[in-house]
Amino acid sequence: MSSLHFVVLSKSSGFAHSFRLSDATRSLSLTTVHSVLNASKRSFVTTSRNQDQGPLFEKAKIMDPKLYTKSAAPSSTKWPAPSPSASILVISPTNKVLLLKRVKTASSFASAHVFPGGNVDEFHDGVTAKDEHLDNIVYRNAAIRETFEETGILLSKSHVEVSDEVRDKGRKDVYNRQITFGGWIKNHGGVADTDSLIPFTRWITPPPAKKRFTTQMYLYFLPVSSANSFSEKPSKIHTPTPEGEQEKEHTSAEWEYPLTWLSKAQSGEIMLYPPQFYLLNLLSPFLNNSNMDYATQRKGVRQFLEEVPTSSGEYDSFDGKLKPKVLNTHLIGWKDKVISPSVMFAPGQLYRDETVLSLESPGPELRAQKGNMRGGDAERVVVVEFERKSGPRGIKIVDRGEVGRLWEEKERKGARI
Repeated sequence: MSSLHFVVLSKSSGFAHSFRLSDATRSLSLTTVHSVLNASKRSFVTTSRNQDQGPLFEKAKIMDPKLYTKSAAPSSTKWPAPSPSASILVISPTNKVLLLKRVKTASSFASAHVFPGGNVDEFHDGVTAKDEHLDNIVYRNAAIRETFEETGILLSKSHVEVSDEVRDKGRKDVYNRQITFGGWIKNHGGVADTDSLIPFTRWITPPPAKKRFTTQMYLYFLPVSSANSFSEKPSKIHTPTPEGEQEKEHTSAEWEYPLTWLSKAQSGEIMLYPPQFYLLNLLSPFLNNSNMDYATQRKGVRQFLEEVPTSSGEYDSFDGKLKPKVLNTHLIGWKDKVISPSVMFAPGQLYRDETVLSLESPGPELRAQKGNMRGGDAERVVVVEFERKSGPRGIKIVDRGEVGRLWEEKERKGARI
C-alpha cells in the first residue's frame, strides 16, 4: 500500500509531528490540519514514497532541505467511534433560524454560534449503536429533548400550556435525569413532535479527533400561524437556568435570517464552523426578508430538499487531487447525505492562508462498509482560515469547478493565489 508521509516541525520547540496517509485515508482531517497549524505555525514539509501523488505534494516541499525528512509509519491507526448526536435548525414563524452562542469554556465549539442539539442519552432517548448512521427515532428524540433543555422551546404535536416556572423546572429535572423527557411532556399533555423533523444531512467528525460525533441534522418549522404571538428578540436562554453543567454551555439565543448569520460570520462578528455555515448557506436563497410570504418560502425549501439529483454532477473532467473519491453524490438526497470533511488543499497549497475542505466523503466507518452507497457533496467545497486562538474565519462555500480553475491558474503562473 502506498503512503504519504507528512512531517511538521514546530518553529518554537523543534518538536516534529508525523502523519501517515494510506490510500484509504489519503486526505488529512480537519482536526489534523488544525493541530498541524497549532504545532507548526504553518511550517511544514511533505514527502511521498510513491510518485503518483502528482505535483501538488512535490511543490509543497518549500522548507529548508535539512528539515525534509522521512518518518516511520505507524503500524496501525485506531480512532474513537463517533458518538450519536442530533441537532435542529429551528425555523421561526417568520422564517428566521435560531442559533445559540457557546461560552468560551465549552468543551466543543467554544465561543461559536451553533444550532440547538447534543448527544443521544439512553435514559431519555433510547439506544442506538455507535455505528448507526441513519435517521431514526432515537436521534429524533434526542434532538427535541436537547432543544428543550437548551432553550425551553418545546416541539410538541399538541400545544402545551405551562408557566415559565414549570417549564424551567422541567428543563432542570430532565437535564438532571430526575424524570425522562418523554415522561415530563406526557405529564403536561404533550407528545414530542418527532414526525415534523425533516432530515437535513448527517455530519461525522473526521479522525483523528479525540471526540467524534455522528450528528443527524434536522429542520423544524414552527407554525406560521403563530407569527403574531412569537417573540424573536435576542434572549438570555438560561434565565433561570438548570443547575450544574448545563449553565456552562450557552449564553444567549438569537433569531436571524440565514444570510444575516452568514454576513456576521464573514465580518468576524460571530464564529460559525463549517457545518453550520454550509447549512445556512443552502437555506439562504429561500428564507429571507425579500418575500414576506412565509409559506411560499417554506415550500421552496421543501422542494429543494426533495430534489434528486441535488446538483448537476458535472465533475467528470476533474482528475488527480480534484477528482472526487466518492462519485455520484448528486444522486444522494439531502436527507441521506453524510459529510465528513477532509482537507483537499492545506494552507499554502492553493490559497496562502486558507484550507480547502472537501465534503464528499462520509468518513472512514462508512467508506469501510461493504456496498456503502452514501456520501456527501462532491460539487461544493469549504474555504476557511483557521486561526489558532480565534477559530475559523472567512468561511465561504465555492464550487469545486472554481477550485479547479484556480489550481490550473496557479499551475500556469507557478505562484500562490
